[in-house]
Amino acid sequence: MENKILTTNFHTHTTRCNHAAGEDRQYVEEAIKGGLKVLGFSDHSPYFFLGDYYSTFRMKREQVPGYVDSILALKKEYKDDIEIKLGFETEYYPKYFDKLLEFYSQYPIDYIIMGQHFVLNEEEHIYSGELHHEEDMMMRYVDQVIEGLETGCFTYLAHPDLLKFGGSKENYEKAADKLCVYAAKNKVPLEINMLGMREHRHYPNFEFFKIAARHNCDIILGCDAHEPKDVCDLESAKTALEWCRELGLNRIEYPELKKPCRK
Repeated sequence: MENKILTTNFHTHTTRCNHAAGEDRQYVEEAIKGGLKVLGFSDHSPYFFLGDYYSTFRMKREQVPGYVDSILALKKEYKDDIEIKLGFETEYYPKYFDKLLEFYSQYPIDYIIMGQHFVLNEEEHIYSGELHHEEDMMMRYVDQVIEGLETGCFTYLAHPDLLKFGGSKENYEKAADKLCVYAAKNKVPLEINMLGMREHRHYPNFEFFKIAARHNCDIILGCDAHEPKDVCDLESAKTALEWCRELGLNRIEYPELKKPCRK
């Protein structure tokens, strides 16, 4: 299939995260059928928590070798048809991040993307996608994201507008402006998340991307595929590209892949 709308997707999940469907191979075959040139797998990373907390929406650490082996085998098998990259989506939790980087060092990971689903960390259950009315919550989210991006480990920021803020428009715009200034200065791509778009969630937020446009931020489209059929979501991509044209957003297709390691 000839496809000039969407040729890369670096945001792809697998069943290991407990909320996706389909075999790894099916994602690859759908990507090829859809006309993708590059497919990046970025399933939800394991994390190393203290105590008895257990996360249900990410793969277990003992599943990582199988994940790595599967993606590398598919990369070899389909090398003449598509470029496959091995990655993870993960949050930045300051007190646990070094341990995660140590764990990553065992594997030939091409990149990680930041998907900051929680403020502080999930043990405190401050989920970013829930409605927050506290006037400082958007800024707390932004400050944690920037602190994580400062590590230099993340290739791009997934759904940067995930935090659902019910406070004042002024506080939202102040925090979003701070994030976009940082992203533009440091060339960190911001994702228009197409899972949110096709499921009509509160993100992607058009008002956020107005601010991103003012700062000439780099924008990348991410399918956030949890089913093989969504790995090359051309309909959502068309809408996202309409946003890019209307706002004058600087869309990129292939970001600089950063390996997750200590500086």
